[in-house]
Amino acid sequence: MTRALGGAVIGVVGASGGLGAPISRRLAERGARVVLAGRDPAKLARVGVSDATTVSLDLRSADAGPRLLAAALDAHGRLDGVVNAAGVVAFGPLAELDEVVLEELFLTNVVGPLLLVRALIPELSRRGGFVANLSAVVAEAPLPGMVAYSATKAALTAADRALARELRRVGIHVVDLRPPHTETGLAGRALDGVAPGLPVGLDPAVVACRVVRAIEDDEAEVPAAGFGV
Repeated sequence: MTRALGGAVIGVVGASGGLGAPISRRLAERGARVVLAGRDPAKLARVGVSDATTVSLDLRSADAGPRLLAAALDAHGRLDGVVNAAGVVAFGPLAELDEVVLEELFLTNVVGPLLLVRALIPELSRRGGFVANLSAVVAEAPLPGMVAYSATKAALTAADRALARELRRVGIHVVDLRPPHTETGLAGRALDGVAPGLPVGLDPAVVACRVVRAIEDDEAEVPAAGFGV
């Protein structure tokens, strides 16, 4: 099955981030009408998608989904899909990780995305829409020194696999995307700790193209190996 993006209304959460921005631009290139969502309106304005709708929201809040939906309906009268490209990371042994950081990782990377999807199910079901979640390679290969982050991404991937079966019944497609290390700058913005020495990551623009292709092809998941490494 091929999903036509021309004219589709797609929300991108974390749209000003290192992956969210190129994904948003690629969706627009493919003809989608993009709703850019994130915490900083000034950063959203610099994403580079002309005539895009923007909405300020915090994925950690239960009102993120309703805010995204309201913005899409106000601007376009519908919402056909959502890409969650938001996320946070922390480094260091679990024994040294502050409990506030641990909670923040799960709230942003797991709880927030699930609340977002829950709020959008009725509209996405009406549209035969999709949910695309950016997980990570550590869901497949968890690492010491990144225990909590690995756990959040594994939890998100598990949720996606279950949601794919649950939401298929109401006409919503779910895709789980697990890119390898990508040069988004996220490692330098860690909530805590210092990133270990990492090899040069993938080009975000290349990852963005693969993400959008997976959406168009209605793929169920793209593992790390599916990004060409």
